[in-house]
Amino acid sequence: MEANGAKPYIIRNHRPGDMGLITHRHGVLYAKELNWPPRFEAWVGRITADFIETYDAASERCWIAERKADGAFLGCVILAKDRENAGVAKLRTLLVEEDARGMGLGGELVRGCVTFAREVGYEKVSLLTAEVLGSARRLYKNEGFELVSAEEINSFGKAVVQEAWELKL
Repeated sequence: MEANGAKPYIIRNHRPGDMGLITHRHGVLYAKELNWPPRFEAWVGRITADFIETYDAASERCWIAERKADGAFLGCVILAKDRENAGVAKLRTLLVEEDARGMGLGGELVRGCVTFAREVGYEKVSLLTAEVLGSARRLYKNEGFELVSAEEINSFGKAVVQEAWELKL
């Protein structure tokens, strides 16, 4: 997935150092916007560590969005193989920085995941999100994902309603 043209950002594949940046930005942004505790950052860190440790370039991707003008981090997403369910990919760690919202970047990142998942033969893309993340939920719905379950959890020290969404390809 490459963004170009008049867009103020580029989208590239991950490279060394990006997993730490993804973890850091999730920790900072979610603490600021939702008052989520540091244990959330640890949870994201496990996701990014697992991705790097088991990365399969043929069937998995991480995309980073950067501002063209200065290379500043604007967002990210990971598409990873679900190692417990054959034919299923997981959309993980979608994040769009505050100053990059409203440009269509989140939709472009999600569509890139779906397109890649189809190209490499996945049958379904699944994701987990929180009910409180209204913009992300609208984006997933607009891209064709369906809500399949919701439950209150307290997995990182804060009670949230976790939702599972799926898109059959």
